[in-house]
Amino acid sequence: MPLDPVAYQPYADPDDFIREVTDLIWVNRSISHIYENYEPDSIVHGAYGTSVGVEEVVAGTLMRIASTPDRIGQAEDVIWEARGDDAFLSSHLVLSVDPASGFIHRTVASCLYRRGRMVEEWVVRDSLAIALQLGQDPDAVAREKGYLGFSGSMTEAPPADVLAVGDSGPRPDDSRPEVTRVLEMIEQVWNGRDLKAVDDYFVRDLTLHTVGYRTAIRPENYRRALLRMLRPFPTGSFEVRDVAANHAERYAGTRVSVTWVYKGLYNGVADFGPLTGTPVEILGVSQFLVQDGRIVREVRVYDEIAVRTQIAVRRGDTPYDSTNIY
Repeated sequence: MPLDPVAYQPYADPDDFIREVTDLIWVNRSISHIYENYEPDSIVHGAYGTSVGVEEVVAGTLMRIASTPDRIGQAEDVIWEARGDDAFLSSHLVLSVDPASGFIHRTVASCLYRRGRMVEEWVVRDSLAIALQLGQDPDAVAREKGYLGFSGSMTEAPPADVLAVGDSGPRPDDSRPEVTRVLEMIEQVWNGRDLKAVDDYFVRDLTLHTVGYRTAIRPENYRRALLRMLRPFPTGSFEVRDVAANHAERYAGTRVSVTWVYKGLYNGVADFGPLTGTPVEILGVSQFLVQDGRIVREVRVYDEIAVRTQIAVRRGDTPYDSTNIY
């Protein structure tokens, strides 16, 4: 079923919609456009928890623009997929550069738009990259934050068959071979810990862009990056909450976006201070480029500062309450 233009008007398509609306708000500073773009009761799931209501979005956007006024964000990819005939889910990968401060980092905003209005959003930022590039202590930055925790759909069991229905609703059966390939990799390599199988799913000359604005190439360095992520929480597992796939030559072919939550306990390697054994829940989005049945590239974004905040809050060594999530 073709997507009704009402889903993205007055723009040419969902890709154009996402690019132009983002520039209008973040580059042209039309913060008030959020009231037209978001539903009044819109839901935003972020690295520090879930917030509800457009006023939260306006306040958060204003504070981020004011704190980094020289920052410029540009779309690296927009993976969009229909959700019925009047809605779409977009996975918007943004590369942000601040020439004044000198930092560069990535954000992914996955947004469910229905009839041109944002209903629900899942957004993650690589805040670790900013802290490291500005010479800040990541743990000190983390202790200035609070943690709300998830609510709403994020507290429900993960979708039983994400190929058919994700958190954003029923999805079309497009690009099934590529989506299946990615989901099988996540289950075997990420959850099954079969790191040797990286060779089976990825090309030899793979690229991984991950948090801290780090890049890994080739299978062995992909394995090491995954081990580094998992070693503080070795018994945890990834829940796949949603997927979207899109084929476009301007982005080199078929890309698959996966929204995931890693749930574990801080009982492994003490990378974030003394072990606590307390739970962590890491919201992340990975975008994969798949060519000829093999994964060529992954861009993995999650907020390691928020992970440190969770641990600090549950350890009791942060003076801030749960309201400070910006």
